[in-house]
This record gives sequence, structure tokens and C-alpha cells, in this order.
Amino acid sequence: MTENEESTEDVEDKTEEYSGPTSYGVPVTESHDQVILHPTPAQLLETIALLKEDGFCMVIDVTAVDYLTYPSRKELPEGLNPERFEVVISLINHEQGKRVRLRVQAGTDNPTVPSLFDLFPGTEAMEREVWDLFGVTFEGHPDHSRILLPDNWEGHPLRKDHEVGRIPVQFSPEVGRH
Repeated sequence: MTENEESTEDVEDKTEEYSGPTSYGVPVTESHDQVILHPTPAQLLETIALLKEDGFCMVIDVTAVDYLTYPSRKELPEGLNPERFEVVISLINHEQGKRVRLRVQAGTDNPTVPSLFDLFPGTEAMEREVWDLFGVTFEGHPDHSRILLPDNWEGHPLRKDHEVGRIPVQFSPEVGRH
């Protein structure tokens, strides 16, 4: 870990005194008939383990959102501090036909959340993709290497502050395609 990265232990508890509805020990909301849990990075693995015990046997998506241009969003539960980066995890319970979404405030400068790899090994590629494109570190991940971009790529292109440059397209005459 570099000196600029923060671990999940360094990320302070992002929930103040929360008195609203909870499920699995974390704030809960609902959107489009889907339950949304809002754990902190420190609560994430325990929440995921409880969901797994409750039949949510498959992580169907891990992604991130960069809220750089929308810092004062209002859809979070009261008392939960919005951060620039949010990791979104979707799980499914096949027996009950239910889905649940987790929205984790990952930080602003060096977004970090714990890796789900030990609980769900199938998340390995999804976490690498989120790191590659957004720069979110998954603490404990076995292989933080590029998965979509070339190894020499600098930065993370889905960050809203990433410079859009003149990258030659493989079909352009500059590359020599005739």
C-alpha cells in the first residue's frame, strides 16, 4: 500500500447517530422495489457475510460511481456522509427471487473498500475492473493489475476529473492503417 492510499481502518465511521430503518445492522432504503443497504467500508464484509448466510449466494455486479459533479446528493439516508466515490454491489437470492444492492461510500481522495474475494471469489475480475477504471482500491484483493487498459496507462478513465486526450484510434491514418 502506498502512502497516499488509505485503508478501511483509516476511513472513519461515516454514519453519525442514525435513527432510521435498518436491515442487517446498516441503514436501509428502497428504490424501484429493491432493498438498498448502506454499510460503511468497516461494515461491508460483515454485512456481505450475513447476506450470504441469508441465501444471497451470488454477487451479480460490482461497480462504482464518481459523484465529483454531484457532491450534495440527497438520496442517502440521513446521517450518512456522501463521498465522491461510491461502490455499488448487487447480490441475488435465487431461492427467494430477491435482489439486494449495497451502496458503500468509499472515500474521496483514495477510495478504499475491503475486497469481497474471500467470500465470493467470482468478484475478482469485477473488482479489478472497478480499480482499473475508477481507481477504487479493494483492500485484500489478490491481484490489483490492469484488466481492460494497457499496463502503461496512466490514471483511471472513468473518473470525472480524468483528462480526455487525443488518443489515436486504431483505424485512424495516424496509426498507419490503410
